Amino acid sequence: MPSSVPSPPRRVARILRTSLFAQVACALVLGIVVGKLWPDVATDLQPLGDGFTRLIKTIISPLVFCVVVVGIAKAGDLKAFGRIGLKALIWFEVASTLALLIGLLAANVVRPGSGMNVDPATLDASAVDAKTGGGSLPTTTEFIVHSLPTSFVGAFAENSLLQVLILACLVGAALLHLGHTKVPKVLPAVEQAQEIIFAIVGFVMRLAPIAVFGAMAVLIGNYGLGVIETYGKLIILCYAAAALFVTLLAVALRLVTGLSLWKFLRYIREELLLALGTASTESVMPRVMQKLRKAGAREDAVGLVLPTGYSFNLDGASLYLSIGTLFIAQAVGVDLSMSQQITVVLVLMLTSKGMAGIPGSAFLALSATASSLGAIPAGAVALLLGVDRIMDSMRVVTNLLGNCVAVFAVSRWEGALDVERAKRVLDGEVVAEAEEEPAEPETAEGAASPAGPVSPASSAGPSGSVSPEAADGVPVVVVPPPLGKEAASENR
Repeated sequence: MPSSVPSPPRRVARILRTSLFAQVACALVLGIVVGKLWPDVATDLQPLGDGFTRLIKTIISPLVFCVVVVGIAKAGDLKAFGRIGLKALIWFEVASTLALLIGLLAANVVRPGSGMNVDPATLDASAVDAKTGGGSLPTTTEFIVHSLPTSFVGAFAENSLLQVLILACLVGAALLHLGHTKVPKVLPAVEQAQEIIFAIVGFVMRLAPIAVFGAMAVLIGNYGLGVIETYGKLIILCYAAAALFVTLLAVALRLVTGLSLWKFLRYIREELLLALGTASTESVMPRVMQKLRKAGAREDAVGLVLPTGYSFNLDGASLYLSIGTLFIAQAVGVDLSMSQQITVVLVLMLTSKGMAGIPGSAFLALSATASSLGAIPAGAVALLLGVDRIMDSMRVVTNLLGNCVAVFAVSRWEGALDVERAKRVLDGEVVAEAEEEPAEPETAEGAASPAGPVSPASSAGPSGSVSPEAADGVPVVVVPPPLGKEAASENR
């Protein structure tokens, strides 16, 4: 007897019940409608988005710590970890500089601010101070010193990712130095803590549609849709430049790894939509780390490259800053020479590296750039106050994709990427159950090698079969998995 086909309403209800993407998309549309029709009500919904972001930030630092420690300990090679970090920094610098140059080229060709003839004296410079809280960007020395933790607990309490990364590297290196004989229970405990954190991420992500609804309602309620008409030329230019940069990222990813960025977009579509709605890449960082690991990137590469990119690889912000600087100059009638534009690039290469986590950092960077040129009135930065929030969507998506591509590229460069697994995952193929849940080793429970106990993650191969170190029940020293291959439990 043929099975009955569900009615359209039931199919829609099932999709809304099971698909996070559908839930977030509906919340996005509802937020726009509420913000447009009831702006006074919409502005009171700010706690919905802020509460979700606070919950996510609570688990970012412990998650990064666990992933990096486990990655270093299982890779078994601290030098390889150092190479990953160096290659990541090289990639970040090339990518962010390219973003700056694309922004300058686009602003010179389109000239979004020409013809505005704005008198800087009519602008409220104090509004910029209110936006930035009177703060300032750190100098290079301050940035480096602040990256060093003053206490173990303080790094987590302040949610400073760079400090947490340094602590994780030290702990991972100590585990490698001591070996399994002296601290046999530490690594399993960190792995278990990591699984607990990922479970918490799953719980918190159920609140994502509520957060997107609140954040989008507040945006439309505060700024309305009229701002798009006023700054239409600038907005279109920034988004078009971002699209060009993302296309170049797609080409680079294909050349370096053979993977498709468009398939990867489909793979993380829920996270992208959430980042768009909340205007925050931090809100999706835990889920993206989990998905990158499942897509074949090794734990140590994901744990180091992605969090570091949040401070060093702000490609979307670089695009916006270069276009914004020229927009301001053109709007007030200042024609920047080629040497001054080169100065813009050099200044932004430095200031954009210290922006993460600082309120109003884009305006601080723009003000610093204007001051270094001496030709643009500092108060002219206030021109971008009305459009800055609209640009958040462009910045967060470009930043997120730039960092994800960096993870794949650096992993491939270091031999820490399982390309075949990545292609299967991005193609939507279901990973074999044996790869997700490796079989228990055949050795007796608690049997230990000369280096200490053999954990299931070390004893089972990717297909769930017993690896050589546990074969025939003869315990030997556990050999770390070869570069480019992860233990099956790491891909869960």
